Amino acid sequence: MRESTGIKTSQQNAKRLAQEYHDKRRHELWRQAKLGDKPRRTWDEAVLKWLEEKAHKKTIENDRGQLRWLHPHFKGVYLDVIDRDYIDKVLKKKEAEASNITVNRHAALIRAILRMARDEWNWIDSVPKVRMRPEGKGRVRYLSHGEADLLQSELAKHAPHLADAMEFTLNTGLRDANVRNLRWAQIDLDHCAMHIYGSEMKAGRSLGTPLNSDALAILRRRKGIHPTYVFTWRGKPLTRLNNSAWRKALVRAGLENFHWHDLRHTWATWMVVAGCPLEQLKVLGGWKSMEMVMRYAHFSTEHLAQFSELAARNNPKLKVVK
Repeated sequence: MRESTGIKTSQQNAKRLAQEYHDKRRHELWRQAKLGDKPRRTWDEAVLKWLEEKAHKKTIENDRGQLRWLHPHFKGVYLDVIDRDYIDKVLKKKEAEASNITVNRHAALIRAILRMARDEWNWIDSVPKVRMRPEGKGRVRYLSHGEADLLQSELAKHAPHLADAMEFTLNTGLRDANVRNLRWAQIDLDHCAMHIYGSEMKAGRSLGTPLNSDALAILRRRKGIHPTYVFTWRGKPLTRLNNSAWRKALVRAGLENFHWHDLRHTWATWMVVAGCPLEQLKVLGGWKSMEMVMRYAHFSTEHLAQFSELAARNNPKLKVVK
């Protein structure tokens, strides 16, 4: 009897809830038709529409990566309740694991989606102000060879695929997305070179670059693991490099304030210290202008040594003004 009553009660509750939902939706539709009220939309709906309309973006994969991180924090949340405090609370969690530059990229994406919801889709009436974090101008964080060896050793213990991706980055200077999406079709082992298409480059221009002996060794080691992608995990292409396995390895290696993109800084710094001219570094790194390359200029001193000697007192060319 109790079991029968319970079933009946459950059915009655389900029927009542269904009726309440029906009445609520009918009331909402009436208000939309008669009073011009906007239907309430969720963050999930906005993300799907954003990805559909922005599919042509060169950086859409970067958006996808950021949206994957944002998803558990905004899932099911109505757009009209996302205010400045809510956004700031979410971004503070990102601050604990990433640089201000990365946090600002997430903030900019949130703001862009909300602005589209207001200006293009007419889903909301206003967009909250999003607080941007201060960014250190020209920040260059790099590893010594000893620190790099230690970090790579820690990665090799628990995430060997990341250890390979890290070593490849230190030998090529490729950006995060280019490493994750690197395909065998872009590799020419016979001619020791690789090609990155302009649509995948931040500067928008294709990059053809030689591969050194260490990079080639990594590629030959990974050949045959996956038919399409060079760097994979459990048979699938990598979606994130700056992940929990990476962060745990940093802790074990005793490294602070270091992010995956800093491997590119490390590569550039090592290249300049070894004597690579800045103009050649610009080409190898795929930078569009010399402005970004100049932040590594202070690591290069060999080409200035001959000029600094001009001030030496024993220099016969020096004319002392009396």
